[in-house]
Formats: sequence, C-alpha cells, structure tokens
Amino acid sequence: MNAISERSLKSPNWSAIVMFALGFWLSGSLIIDFAIVPSLWVTGMMNLSGFASAGFTLFGIFNRIELLCAALVLTGFLGLRFDRLITYSDRIQERLSLILSGFLLVIPLIYTYFLTPQISSLGLQLNFFETTSTMPPAMIYLHEGYWLLELVKFVVGVILLRWCFRNSCTLG
Repeated sequence: MNAISERSLKSPNWSAIVMFALGFWLSGSLIIDFAIVPSLWVTGMMNLSGFASAGFTLFGIFNRIELLCAALVLTGFLGLRFDRLITYSDRIQERLSLILSGFLLVIPLIYTYFLTPQISSLGLQLNFFETTSTMPPAMIYLHEGYWLLELVKFVVGVILLRWCFRNSCTLG
C-alpha cells in the first residue's frame, strides 16, 4: 500500500515560465527581424513573384508562435498574481505588469489578423504582364506600423522580463 504516494499541489514556477516565454519570443523575433528578413532581401528573394505566399506562410506560422508565447506570458503574470508571489513594493507595478502583458497579447493578434494578410495581399502579383519594381505606398505604411509595433513589443517585453527577473531573485 505504500505504492500510492501523497501528491502535493505545488504551483508551477511562474517566474521561470514567463522568463522562458519572453526570452524565446523576443530572441525569435530578433532572429526573424535582423537575420532572416534581411538575408531574404539581400539575396533578392523578396522580388520573386511567389514570395508573397511564402512570406504569408512564414510569418503566419511565426505569428501563431508569438500568440502562444504572449498567452503564456499573460497566464504567467496572472498566476503570479493569483499565487500572491509578486513581491512588488506597490500594487501599481503589479497591475501595470498585467496591463502590459495583455498589451503584448494584442500585438501578435494585430500581426496575425491584420498586418500579415494585408502585406501579403499587397505583395501578390496578379497581373503577370505588368512588372513593378517599387513597393506600393500602402505597403510602406504597413511596414512602418509593423516596425513600430516591434519596437513597442521589445520595450514592453524587456520591461516585463526585468520585473519578472527581479521578482524571481527576491523569491529565492
């Protein structure tokens, strides 16, 4: 009868989960933004007629991964708040971390359901007899919006990563 052991209900280490998800997400974004996309541009692959559909597939998959990471970050901060493991000196920072992590979830939603489909549709070449070498003006505005959201994502992500790291150091 000793085979049945007592199961303790310990909550997961939310700080470690949040730091892993943020680290994975932000490092993946850095690789996509500063390694993969520039190499595709330099090699001329972005000028090919099939790049819009390939880009839609590539960014569509990465956007879904971003959604999972953002949901994990928000869940982690909710778990920290529920378990009362947040040891911030004031509750304003606790609420602000929930608001910022919720805002981080909105960014991949915008990527997934607005920016990626719009940019891909503007990049499709529907008339094979017409050759265009310039980017449509609407696509330039969408790319500017993308880079602005990326900048906001990195700033907010680093702030949350720093708060979570500081919180995990005070827990141990």
